[in-house]
Amino acid sequence: MIATIGVTEDDLVTGEAVALDLPPASVGLRILAGVLDLIIVQVLTYVVFVAGALLSNQLDGALGASILVLLTVACLVGYPTAMLTLTRGKTVGKLAAGLRVVRDDAGPITFRHALTRSLVGVIEVFAFYGVPAVIASIINPRGKRLGDMAAGTYVVRERTRASLPPPVPMPPHLAVWAASADIAQLPDRLAADVRTFLPAAFGMDPNAREELGRALLAEVMEFVSPLPPPGNHPEYILAAVVADRRRRDLGRLMRDATLRDRLIPPDPLVTPSSGMPR
Repeated sequence: MIATIGVTEDDLVTGEAVALDLPPASVGLRILAGVLDLIIVQVLTYVVFVAGALLSNQLDGALGASILVLLTVACLVGYPTAMLTLTRGKTVGKLAAGLRVVRDDAGPITFRHALTRSLVGVIEVFAFYGVPAVIASIINPRGKRLGDMAAGTYVVRERTRASLPPPVPMPPHLAVWAASADIAQLPDRLAADVRTFLPAAFGMDPNAREELGRALLAEVMEFVSPLPPPGNHPEYILAAVVADRRRRDLGRLMRDATLRDRLIPPDPLVTPSSGMPR
């Protein structure tokens, strides 16, 4: 999970106001989903050709050929575009494999993204039997095929549970100092490094643990004033800063929610107890 900057309402956000980069789907699952969708497209194309052949007997040759071309394009481009747009990133194959197409910022895709992926897919999947798509997915860190690169999308696993570490507890003897200290918001990269280091510190080499702890403390202290009481271990200070920063962020979010509830009238179609429509 990678912290990102520029959180939007479409991002996956933790309770600590950190946006998460959803893990991409494996190439194997994408191939499985692609094969299922390819079978559906082939069946649709066969039906279209049969219908087109029957229709061409009753129409002019040029008109019948034009209709056949349009129906073929509808199968190759229309099916995936319509499915991805209506389901916000799913086709029948992706639904079976538990996958979804999302934007690069993890938000839902739109018609433009779906159309771009489908148009490029005609070339890389149907014209070249999917070879360019597989090669691009293996090379790209997010498993993107050429259509994803053009559309600014990638495929994620919906059925993967995000395993987030538990919140860092506040050291009791530093709670008073942390509550009164001026603790600025840490950069995303630094906050993620500290939250990763603290749970993993117990299994690290003692020398590496000491060195990394002091290096992180030196960076964190640039955002804290006044300095903590002398004689405290770096890991206690880091834990106090992260825990109190989380407490302040949660308090701010709760105040914002309370203010929003006061300013925005309740929906008369939603029951207060369940939050579900009447």
